[in-house]
Amino acid sequence: RGPFGALARATHSIPGLGTLLSANDGSGGIGRSFFTAGLIFTLMITPIITAITREVFATTPQSQKEAALALGATRWEMIRVTVFPHSRHGFVGAVLLGLGRAMGETIAAALVIGSSVQITAHLFSPGDSMAGVIANQFGEATGDFRAALIGLGVVLFAMTILVNLIARAIVGDAASASSAVGR
Repeated sequence: RGPFGALARATHSIPGLGTLLSANDGSGGIGRSFFTAGLIFTLMITPIITAITREVFATTPQSQKEAALALGATRWEMIRVTVFPHSRHGFVGAVLLGLGRAMGETIAAALVIGSSVQITAHLFSPGDSMAGVIANQFGEATGDFRAALIGLGVVLFAMTILVNLIARAIVGDAASASSAVGR
């Protein structure tokens, strides 16, 4: 029923889509794989990247846009020549902030990626993430294993903080550069 039901019915008519999203053996598994986790994370971080990118695009000085249009550029040429170069650092920062969000995601990773301890190079095989290992195994861990999970959490925290700091520095540099140009 409704649009989601129609979408689900439409995907059944596409040959091979179920096999693509299922386990790597094509047996119609429940789709717990790196690929499925990547799709879920993409859907989760797209709004963050889009919102920040839109704000960064809005920082392009109006005088530069008008100058490009006055010189005979089409709207697309004006965007390509003035807005994109002006917003490049902000866009990279937005992508890094989205990456930082995805790195710290626990529940989606734990539920979707498959919770397999095997190391594999197959995109459609189950695996595990750092956050997923902590979420799935911390409740039953004791002794050295608990300490290892805490250490894993510290490493994940440090990686997330590092990515977010780099992203904020890039966005901050872009903002200061745009305010200097707009004067």
